[in-house]
Amino acid sequence: QAFFCLLLCIPWSSSCPPSCQCTERAGAKAVLCSSRHLEEIPKDIPKDAVFLKLDANSITRIPSNAFRHLSHLEELDLSRNSIEKIDRAAFKGVGAGLRTLDLSSNRIRNVPKEALLALNAKLRLANNPWHCECALQEVLWEARLDPDSVQDITCHTAPREEYVGKPLLQVLDAGVNFCSVRQRTMDVAMFITMFGWFAMVIIYVICYVRHNREDTCRHVDYLQSLPSTQDHAETTSTAL
Repeated sequence: QAFFCLLLCIPWSSSCPPSCQCTERAGAKAVLCSSRHLEEIPKDIPKDAVFLKLDANSITRIPSNAFRHLSHLEELDLSRNSIEKIDRAAFKGVGAGLRTLDLSSNRIRNVPKEALLALNAKLRLANNPWHCECALQEVLWEARLDPDSVQDITCHTAPREEYVGKPLLQVLDAGVNFCSVRQRTMDVAMFITMFGWFAMVIIYVICYVRHNREDTCRHVDYLQSLPSTQDHAETTSTAL
């Protein structure tokens, strides 16, 4: 009974994922899961973790609420994985105390800006096959990026071939605005949609007028085919 009571009294936060090592650093818990062949983020990370290293694994996706219970987290290292997809709510629940988020050396082409702009952490995004677009531009302008790695955020693909292989910061400094390109595309799409609706209204009005005209002509022809009142009177007097 004493043994089971002891088990119940041990807080869950003191547990450690089987594939990781948990240590104390100046009173702060560090969870070390580097190079453990992980394919997904462990679900039993202690709630009181302050430092979390998941680098050099085979993680391909950061799902929504992956770190929702880690409100004490200050440093998160996800570098050197195979991450391709980051959900919009991937870092939801992470406390405002997060100081560093390392996503460098992955396979990230694009990322929802909502996933990163809500963080106060310093971001490391270098050495990913980025597709240069408006969302990435907004992250670059609005997020806190590690100044030592900004130059390594390179356009792997881009709307124009001349931007490929160049640092995104260099492209933007040259006056390129990916968001204005998207806005023009949206404006054209809106114009085409409005023109389509306008054309449908015009066609409807034409069909409506033509249909009413045909009904009116049929009604007139019908009235003309009826015997007039005068002819009816003459027929009656003759009969008398």
